[in-house]
Amino acid sequence: MTIDAIFEKLKHPNPNLRSKAMHELAEARDENTIPRLMSILDQEDVTYRRAAVKALGVIGADVVPLVVDSLLNSDNPTVRSSCAKALAQIVVNHPEVAMPEEGIQGLKQALNDPNPVVNIPAVMTLGEIGSPVFDLLVETLNTTENLAVGVAILNALGSMGDPRGVEVLTKLSNDESADPYIQESATSALSRLEMVMKYNN
Repeated sequence: MTIDAIFEKLKHPNPNLRSKAMHELAEARDENTIPRLMSILDQEDVTYRRAAVKALGVIGADVVPLVVDSLLNSDNPTVRSSCAKALAQIVVNHPEVAMPEEGIQGLKQALNDPNPVVNIPAVMTLGEIGSPVFDLLVETLNTTENLAVGVAILNALGSMGDPRGVEVLTKLSNDESADPYIQESATSALSRLEMVMKYNN
């Protein structure tokens, strides 16, 4: 089957066929596959766009340089958002592979993106990466002026299962000077973290 035909299958209404196409693309890819997937990230067709994001994730770390470049430099927020999500898909598809430093630094910069369709997925992706970026998330939590980013980081810390989160979340949930929304989010994230840690043990 030609690569063109596989790309057509990424638009298929059947999710199983789309998923199969992603894996076929990863196996059959040539030097144009990654740029071509990147070019789909601004498509109106949401199914096709999401399939491209997932396919980039299936390919894995090789896509990081191009994805980070668009994450930071595209003037289209949909493309930047898709890039943040593609990095999350890499983590999900390749849990045994450490996210390249370039990917982490790109996400760190994306936390300052003015658009919530970009900065929130960037937080969620860092949450997927987990413990290796714990300090980066806490540092951002302590410095960001963006309430939504702060809350998203608290939620990520609550889901990550890193025991270091207990101290951070406890302190914030008891901090009367914190924004009430942050305080409340820290409290609920703390109870979730305790559940996750119990489950992991």
